[in-house]
Amino acid sequence: MESKKKISVIIVNWNGWKDTLICLASLAKIRDINVSLQTIVVDNGSTNESVARIRKKFPNITLLETGKNLGFTGGNNVGIRHALAQGADFVWLLNNDTFVDKGVLSFLGAFDDSRVGVAGCKIYFAPGREFHHHRYKDTERGHVFWYAGGIVDWANMYASHRGVDAVDRGQYDKTEETAFVTGCSMIIRREVVEKIGMLDDNYYLYLEDLDYCLRAKKAGYKLLYEPSSVVWHVNAGSSARPGNPLHEYYFTRNRLLLGFRYAPLRTRFALLREAFRFTSPVRRKAVRDWVLGRFGNRFRYE
Repeated sequence: MESKKKISVIIVNWNGWKDTLICLASLAKIRDINVSLQTIVVDNGSTNESVARIRKKFPNITLLETGKNLGFTGGNNVGIRHALAQGADFVWLLNNDTFVDKGVLSFLGAFDDSRVGVAGCKIYFAPGREFHHHRYKDTERGHVFWYAGGIVDWANMYASHRGVDAVDRGQYDKTEETAFVTGCSMIIRREVVEKIGMLDDNYYLYLEDLDYCLRAKKAGYKLLYEPSSVVWHVNAGSSARPGNPLHEYYFTRNRLLLGFRYAPLRTRFALLREAFRFTSPVRRKAVRDWVLGRFGNRFRYE
């Protein structure tokens, strides 16, 4: 008899215990006798009652405390190391501000092809949390795409989500290769981590998922979008929305970091021209830190 596949789902929490408890409650409803599912919460130095709240409600999960905020990359890397040490066949990075369908583990089907190294789910906005929530009928809420595959515009060095804001009418129901898998719900085969390593802590926050996918692809693995596996994203999160200085800093710096690693030469020149025209103090600091090789956690509110 074939042994059960061991999946470790890793959820990073930073002062977001309310979202995390909802996420954990949805995971607790999963019933799949063919899978051994371990839940790991990495508390990223929360300063509120997150640890106590999570421990009280879900005493049987693995709760790891970092003692400080290691960012998306560092927090997940703590969880990944623990998962691999416990013998996980797959690690599943899942945002804490999500909840999952009880049949979400169908994503394992994507890995029947041994060439597939990373897979992602169909992700909807949680009902009422759409960017343009007044646009939709009540019957459409909960079926509005947040992610249905990834698109990379190499000429301008932007990554975007296919289908975002569209109502699901079956248009993205095909399992297929994708340019990248979002870190909101990213499933990684153990062998990929063993071959290419962890998330790059230079990013700290934003674009680390795209970097990881590009590294996996360079190593010969396929990236797959699996629509039978469904997740809802509350889109609240512990990180700031676009336009906030935190987002502005990390996205600006990390876009340069990623672009100069992977983009065509013409795009790199365009990025440089754009970078040195910025007038925003936050973006100018981001460019300066990129030039000086200052990566990781470098943003401070002033």
